[in-house]
Amino acid sequence: MKRFALALGVVALGIAASVPARADFAVLKFKDTGACRAWFDHAAKPWGNYQVLWVSTPTWDAAQTKGAYAMKHHWCKDWYK
Repeated sequence: MKRFALALGVVALGIAASVPARADFAVLKFKDTGACRAWFDHAAKPWGNYQVLWVSTPTWDAAQTKGAYAMKHHWCKDWYK
C-alpha cells in the first residue's frame, strides 16, 4: 500500500510539473487619464475607473503588442510600461 501511495504521489507530481504555468495578462485603459497599460493579472483589477481592452493575453509581450495596437488606433492617450 505504501508503494502504491508513493507511486501515485510521483505520478501526480510529474503531471503537475509537466503542465506549464499560465499567467494571464490584460490591457487596461484608465478612463480618468486615458492612459493604458498591461496589467499582470486579469483577475486582480486595479482601483479606479477603467476599461478592459483585452483580457487573458498569454504573455507580457503579447500584452505589450496589444497595447501598441491600441496606441496606433488612438484608443489610448499614453502607454505605461
